[in-house]
Amino acid sequence: MPDGGFADTYSPRKVLDDPSFRILGPSEKPPCDANIAAFYNPNHEIHLVEKPRPKPGPGQVLVHVRATGICGSDVHFWKEGRIGDSMIVTDECGSGHESAGEVVEVGEGVTAWKVGDRVAIEAGVPCSKPSCDYCRIGRYNACPDVVFFSTPPFHGTLTRWHLHPAEWLHRLPDSVSFEEGALCEPLAVALAGIDRSGLRLGDPTLVCGAGPIGLVSLLSARAAGAEPIVITDLVQSRLDFARKLVPGVRTVLIERGSTPKESAEKIKAAAEGPLKFAVECTGAESSIHTAIYSMQFGGKVFIIGVGKDQQMFPFMHLSANEIDVSFQYRYANQYPKAIRLVAGGLINVKPLVTHRFKLEEAVEAFHVAADPAQGAIKVQILD
Repeated sequence: MPDGGFADTYSPRKVLDDPSFRILGPSEKPPCDANIAAFYNPNHEIHLVEKPRPKPGPGQVLVHVRATGICGSDVHFWKEGRIGDSMIVTDECGSGHESAGEVVEVGEGVTAWKVGDRVAIEAGVPCSKPSCDYCRIGRYNACPDVVFFSTPPFHGTLTRWHLHPAEWLHRLPDSVSFEEGALCEPLAVALAGIDRSGLRLGDPTLVCGAGPIGLVSLLSARAAGAEPIVITDLVQSRLDFARKLVPGVRTVLIERGSTPKESAEKIKAAAEGPLKFAVECTGAESSIHTAIYSMQFGGKVFIIGVGKDQQMFPFMHLSANEIDVSFQYRYANQYPKAIRLVAGGLINVKPLVTHRFKLEEAVEAFHVAADPAQGAIKVQILD
């Protein structure tokens, strides 16, 4: 566990060892004022827990979390118990990191916030120390002592009351709903990718994967002026959703069993030529290969998706065509931009929320989010 910055403040032991912490029974109805949360554990169980309501200290703010989206990583931690070799579920662990809410209490020295303020919660809190090179230069997503909520061992924001450092909250305009504020977290991921890819007005662009990150990447690429845009997926219903979300997007259904080169030919036909950029949102090796074979000379494949530890790349095709491959780890400095784009109407994330549940129904919400047959794009939990 990180030993600097906010790690001690958010130590999971402070919750798990508290005498008031308990796992609720499957049919138990908690009191309406209880601080309940959705937790998973190493046995791949998902359940509600009751935990203590925190008290804000100096520089802290207590937020009533009003909306939280279920991310694919939340489902992965529940089902698989880990992501990579460093993010492993070893105990009861709180879920959720796509959240927005309302300030209900402020700690000593907090002057920027007052009770009733509406905020988006930035999920990754770096150490913010001047001695940290990454924090000092603004690439705080690389901070080795970051507390990223819902990434083990740290508990998440899918809870009724969440304690947060005042400086890592972002004000929501009245025109931006709590649902939209929660969606600023996945939108921040996409915006970081668009920023680092160097995409410019009129660049032909491929988006691989029409899940939530692929769809916010599609919205971001359109807002940045990419044209044409092609989006791919294995599921036709997701492509149909993408077409409704961004009229004019060109869709390609990837057929199971087809080779990456065959899929790339379909993509280039849809775009009427090779593409300059690809935003790869699946992390699947075959999809990455497809993106590479779809690029023009000097193109760039920007990988946002998370995949298996070891992958093969078509080295000589990349080399002979000067195709760059870049990667992304979370995001930095994107929340204010995300909120401006939503508030200004340049990006409309409202249609992404397809299923809504009460906080007390969080377990049911997870089962819907984990079942492709339910057709969910983004499941949100509201309180």
